[in-house]
Amino acid sequence: MIAMIPARMGSQRLARKNLRELDGVPLIVRAIRKCKAVGVFDEIWVNSEHSDFASIAKAEGVLFHQRPEQLGDNNATSEQYVAEFLRGRTCEFLFQVHSIAPLLTENDLKRFVTATLSGEHDCMLSVEEVQIECALAGSPVNFAFSAKTNSQELEPVQRVSWSVTAWRRDVYLDAFDSGKCATYSGKVGFFTVGRLASLVIKTEADLKEAEALLPLVEGE
Repeated sequence: MIAMIPARMGSQRLARKNLRELDGVPLIVRAIRKCKAVGVFDEIWVNSEHSDFASIAKAEGVLFHQRPEQLGDNNATSEQYVAEFLRGRTCEFLFQVHSIAPLLTENDLKRFVTATLSGEHDCMLSVEEVQIECALAGSPVNFAFSAKTNSQELEPVQRVSWSVTAWRRDVYLDAFDSGKCATYSGKVGFFTVGRLASLVIKTEADLKEAEALLPLVEGE
């Protein structure tokens, strides 16, 4: 099993976000240490187009993959850099752990891995269950205009958080090489993580929110 932590240097909304600190520790370092702490991965890789992350990976005792520079700009897709990484690796599953989801706990990650390996899915997505009235393009998703339903009786909507994702290597590459959508290839499963674990940092406001919520996670 391989854990891969993507770390693009460029960012449009929050500059150098993977290097931003949360309680004095860079987000990328937090992700590395989390992957090491769960003790289930055969290899842990930082995947970036920028060599500055190589020294961080080395200092933390994990591996570094330098993707082609063109796979680090705003035009590159996640499917492209994941496929490029997988071609040079042999594994059954790849677990992508986002550094920008710092409130995903070690226990969350371990449970996600266990669920992936014990199931029959080729793709496992982390989701937050939102139990409130939701609509899409003006139409109800989990409620009806004809009646008011108590929130606790609603079917939860599964919001994909991307905090952690798993793909079966061969299924992913087969889909990618066939010109299909590799991200949702094969049999797709959903694993519920909490609201804190689903917080993904993309803006300064997100980072401030994570700073405020961090004590709740560390106190678990």
